[in-house]
Amino acid sequence: MKRIFNTRFSLLFTFIVTYLILSFLVRSALYIWSIPNIEFSILGLLKIYGLGLYFDAGVSLFFVLLYSIYLLLTPKKFIGSLADKILTYFIIGLMLFIALFGLIGEFPFWEEFNNRYNFIAVDYLIYTYEVVENINQSYPIPLILIFQFSVIFSIFFIYKKKGVLHKTFTQKTSFIKRLLIVIPIIFLSFLHINFAKNKQAEWSENTYNNELSKNGVFSLFAAYISNELDYNSFYKTMPNKKAYTILKEQLKQNNQTYLSTKQDDISRVVKSNSLEQTPNIIMVTIESLSADFMTTFGNKNNLTPNIEKLAKESLFFTNMYATGTRTVRGMEALTLCVPPTPGHSIVRRPNNENLLSIASILKQKKYALNFIYGGDGYFDNMNYFFGSQGFDIIDRDRGNPLSDNIKTTRYPINEEEITFENAWGICDADIYEQALKRADFQSKENRPFFQFIMTTSNHRPYSFPEGKINLPQGSRKSAVKYTDYALGEFIKKAKTKKWFKNTIFVIVSDHCASSAGKWEININNHHIPAMIYNLKNQQGKVNKLVSQIDLMPTVFGLLNWTYTTELYGKDINKMKPNEERALLGNYRTLGLLKNGVFTQLTDRKQVQQYKWNSNKKEMTELNSQIDTLQNIAISYYQTASERFKNGKMKETKTNK
Repeated sequence: MKRIFNTRFSLLFTFIVTYLILSFLVRSALYIWSIPNIEFSILGLLKIYGLGLYFDAGVSLFFVLLYSIYLLLTPKKFIGSLADKILTYFIIGLMLFIALFGLIGEFPFWEEFNNRYNFIAVDYLIYTYEVVENINQSYPIPLILIFQFSVIFSIFFIYKKKGVLHKTFTQKTSFIKRLLIVIPIIFLSFLHINFAKNKQAEWSENTYNNELSKNGVFSLFAAYISNELDYNSFYKTMPNKKAYTILKEQLKQNNQTYLSTKQDDISRVVKSNSLEQTPNIIMVTIESLSADFMTTFGNKNNLTPNIEKLAKESLFFTNMYATGTRTVRGMEALTLCVPPTPGHSIVRRPNNENLLSIASILKQKKYALNFIYGGDGYFDNMNYFFGSQGFDIIDRDRGNPLSDNIKTTRYPINEEEITFENAWGICDADIYEQALKRADFQSKENRPFFQFIMTTSNHRPYSFPEGKINLPQGSRKSAVKYTDYALGEFIKKAKTKKWFKNTIFVIVSDHCASSAGKWEININNHHIPAMIYNLKNQQGKVNKLVSQIDLMPTVFGLLNWTYTTELYGKDINKMKPNEERALLGNYRTLGLLKNGVFTQLTDRKQVQQYKWNSNKKEMTELNSQIDTLQNIAISYYQTASERFKNGKMKETKTNK
């Protein structure tokens, strides 16, 4: 080993050691940070660091792959020349910069998600404007860069003092010897990528242990490669006929009739014998509003006085759960009313045009549809998704055009109408002004309107207009309080409008502020508030266990609509106790909460069941499985995945 460090490859192998040391330090820092959430054991500690070294070593080999080929192909007479030194410093400097940037970036990512880099990080690499601006506004970038370059210069200084650079530029190792060193590096690199899988780090029921065992860079590329998960390949299944039979039993309610006896046809007529109402509907989808921000659910900071007041005057759903952990999952649940299928949200996927959704039903009732977003709706494919469902787009146009395939209208937000803007878009108050402006315009037409408003202020960097609340910018608490303030002002202004009396407001969160916790899916971090405001004679708390996908079908029920549906969501008011359930998931793990039991489907074709203690917010694994609940969970997710994959969620001429 000592001989290798005395060759032309001295710098290469020293870099590998440097990367392993830095990765060890980052893992140790994250471990200390996570101690309150880890059940300590010597064996667990050995697994974390042993598996961590395994992944770190593989990544380090890929870092040096290009440099090793350079060392192999460099002619002897070129070694030690000025050009050789410039290229070497550049390559090693770039490798150190990328490695350090990735390692430093793991800390804010861990703070936000308690995960190594995953699907979310992949998305962030795609939407560079929002991400770069968000980082710039959230963190002291100049100081971070100064720190990073200081570390790089310090490392080079150590390399020089230890004679590493001298050996690299003076040892004229023969081509054969260089070949004997490079071939094992290439072989081990590709051996690692073929046999190393992120799943190998998932040895514990505690997700903190699993994530600490991983390497961030490896996890990033693993997420990039596997961003779509085929349900049948990765999850436990049952015959399709059985899955649809169970699903139909779960979906049907007393006022519904199936239109066909065909196995996979879930279309049904929802009937009402009462007079239909068609008020304007404004859905306010609030960024990251966890239920536990509200005083109603035990928060002591008085962050949401306006939301609390609205809840008392609304039909307030106290036991609703978001399907996922990102905005696009919330959008998917609220518009398509389907369970969270594995991989990316349907909002992000190809072939998601003209799907059966709430828009299909709203169009049957002649509603004008509007999607209002304070950022550029190009982000996360929002504009394409909503535009292809028939929504007009009101967003902050940053030069990303709508697809030519979308037959809709875009109304870019004018510069002079913006009072405050950050990386994610204009502040909530400005978004609501756009909604009021649009409502004023459409109220003059002889048709009702529907608005889907997506707020942005309750998101890092937690910045908003000065002087609106009594807390400084820059914290989640202050962002929540500003979000509440802006919503209160919006309702206050709406009350002055002629159209207000004939308008109902559906107020709901897209997802919680954090999904992190001990388990793969942390149930309490899916608990969100939801309410329907300004609907006559509809006030009070609804404590049924329900899902985000049930909200709009409940609105349709309250309005006494008769319509055809293929949605998975149900009318909450018509739910019987044995129908209550919530569907929760992340990119890979899917779950059903029902009868106090959480049934979890993993992408290793496994089913796990836990007893859920809602008071203690704790899960305990069951000794024996409840087959009925397992079958219900599989039926929901298997059929939803199959229907999207095979185009069965598409609108047809008969259901448009």
